[in-house]
Amino acid sequence: MENLISLVNKIQRACTALGDHGEASALPTLWDSLPAIAVVGGQSSGKSSVLESIVGKDFLPRGSGIVTRRPLVLQLHKLEEGSREYAEFLHLPRKRFTDFAAVRKEIADETDRETGRSKQISSVPIHLSIHSPNVVNLTLIDLPGLTKVAVEGQPDSIVHDIENMVRSYIEKPNCIILAISPANQDLATSDAIKISREVDPTGDRTIGVLTKIDLMDKGTDAVDVLEGRSMRLKFPWVGVVNRSQADINKNVDMIAARRREREYFNSTPEYKHLAHRMGSEHLAKMLSKHLETVIKSRIPGIQSLINKTVSELETELSRLGKPIATDAGGKLYMIMEICRAFDQIYKEHLDGIRPGGDKIYNVFDNQLPAALKRLQFDKQLSMENIRKIITEADGYQPHLIAPEQGYRRLIESTIISIRGPAEAAVDAVHALLKDLIHKAISETLELKQYPGLRVEVGNAAIDSLDQMRDESKKATLQLVDMECSYLTVEFFRKLPQDIEKGGNPTHSIFDRYNDSYLRRIGTTVLSYVNLVCASLRNSIPKSIVYCQVREAKRSLLDHFFIDLGKMDPKRLSSLLNEDPAIMERRTALAKRLELYRSAQVDIDAVAWSK
Repeated sequence: MENLISLVNKIQRACTALGDHGEASALPTLWDSLPAIAVVGGQSSGKSSVLESIVGKDFLPRGSGIVTRRPLVLQLHKLEEGSREYAEFLHLPRKRFTDFAAVRKEIADETDRETGRSKQISSVPIHLSIHSPNVVNLTLIDLPGLTKVAVEGQPDSIVHDIENMVRSYIEKPNCIILAISPANQDLATSDAIKISREVDPTGDRTIGVLTKIDLMDKGTDAVDVLEGRSMRLKFPWVGVVNRSQADINKNVDMIAARRREREYFNSTPEYKHLAHRMGSEHLAKMLSKHLETVIKSRIPGIQSLINKTVSELETELSRLGKPIATDAGGKLYMIMEICRAFDQIYKEHLDGIRPGGDKIYNVFDNQLPAALKRLQFDKQLSMENIRKIITEADGYQPHLIAPEQGYRRLIESTIISIRGPAEAAVDAVHALLKDLIHKAISETLELKQYPGLRVEVGNAAIDSLDQMRDESKKATLQLVDMECSYLTVEFFRKLPQDIEKGGNPTHSIFDRYNDSYLRRIGTTVLSYVNLVCASLRNSIPKSIVYCQVREAKRSLLDHFFIDLGKMDPKRLSSLLNEDPAIMERRTALAKRLELYRSAQVDIDAVAWSK
C-alpha cells in the first residue's frame, strides 16, 4: 500500500511543476482529484509544532505574524533504520539538505522569491520531501494560519485572502482536513473547527487534533473533547503535547520530546485510558493509514477522470494543430520538437518499425558478396604478372628458399582491388540512407505544414550523411589497407613445405621460374586473398554500420541543432509561419496532456498490482 502514497506524491510534484496546484484555471486540473491532507489552524494554535513533531525535526520558519505565506506540500518518506536523514525541495532537485536549519531558511527564502518581502501570500506551493527512518510515509499540506487581523506591512484583505486559500483546499471532496485547535481555548471559537464545519458539516473528512493539553487551567481537562462528547467527528480526536517555547529556545531534541509526550499521556490520570491513541507518533501512523485507504478508494474515479481528460485534450490539440511560439526561444523549441519527430521516424525506418531499413542488409548480404565474387583477379594473377613481380622482387639475385617479397607484392596488389567493392558498399548504403530521409520527411506531418523548415531539415540531414559517408569510406578502405599492411603468417606456415620452397625440391635452384612453380604461387596467393575477402565480407558491414547507420541514428541533425542555436530571431521566424494567437493555449494543453498521460501510466500500474 505504501506505493499509493508515493504515487500521489509523484503526481503532485508533476502537477506543481506544470502549474497545476488547484488554482482557478481554464485548464483541467488533476490536483483537485488527488487525495490530500490539509493542515488547518489559527495562528498560535500549535500547527507548526504538530508538523515538526510528526517529522521529528525543527524545520519550519518561526516568528511573529504570518510566517507561512505559501502552501507547503510536505512529503515524508520512511527510510530503513540507520539511514541518514535528508530533505529535498522540488525547486532544487539536485540538492540534498542534511542541515534542517538550512531547510527552514530555504522555505523562508523561497517564500520571499515568490511573494517578495511584502508579507503577501501566494497559492503556489513549495514542495519539500523529507527522507528519514523516524517518519511514516505521509503527505501533508501546511496552509497559512487563519488570522483575524492584518499586521503591519500586510494589506487589509490578507484575512480574507488566507481564508479563501484555505477554503480552496479543504472544500474539495478529496481533501482530508487536519484541524488543529488549542485545548486552552474554547473549542467553539476555534478557527480550524469553524471553517472545517462550513465545508464538511458531517465531519466525515475532518480529523481533530487538540494541542496544548498540558497548558490547560488547573482543574480542567480535555477528556470530553478527546472522547468525542463535546464535538463529535467521524474519527476520534487526537491529543498532542508539543514542546514549550522554552524547549524550543533550548533546542530540546525532538525524539526526546516525543518520549516526554508519551510519558505525559501514560502518567496523567485523566488521559491514561486514552494514551494508546494520543501523541504525535500515533497521529502520524493514523494519518498515513487513513491516507492510503482514501487513495485506494479514489483510484477508480481518478482513472476515469484521467482517461476522459486525456481524450478531451487530445481532441482539442488535434484541432489546434502543433504549437508555434511567438518568441525566438519558443520557435527554437518548436523547431527542435519537429526535428525530433522527424528523427524518430527516420530511426523507425532503420530499426524496422517502418519499411526501408531492410534494404541496407541486402547490401551486406547480397551486393557486397556478389561484388567480391566478381573479382577474378585475372590481371594480378596472370602468369606474366606473377613472373614479372616475382623476378623484380628478387632484385639482382634470386630468392634462396621462398620468394617472400614477391608473395607480399602479389598479395598487396591483389587485395587493393577489394577497395572497389568496399567503396561501392559505402555508396550504396549512403544512397539508401538518403532515400529514407525523403521518406521520413514526407511522413512527418509537421514538416508538411512548414515548407521552409522541410527544405532546411532535408538539406541538413543530407549534409550529415555526406560527412558520415566520407568518414565511413575512410574507415572502410582502411580495413582493406590493413590487410595489405600485415599478412596472416599462420596461413603460410600451414602450407606444404614443397610449395613454400618453390615446388619440387629436385629442381635446380635456377629452374624455379617454370610455369608449374608460378601457377602454384598464383594458387597460393588466390587462396590467401579469398581468405581476406571472407574476412572483409564480415568487417566491411561492421564499419559501414558503425560509421553511417549508427551515426545517422545518433547524430543526424546535431549540426543543424548547433546552427539553430546561432540563428537570429528573424531567420527562425522564416522557418515557421503560423498565427500565434492559438500558441499559448496549445502549449499549455500539450504540457497538461503530458502530465495526464504520465499519471495514467503510473496509476494503471498501481491499480493492476493491487
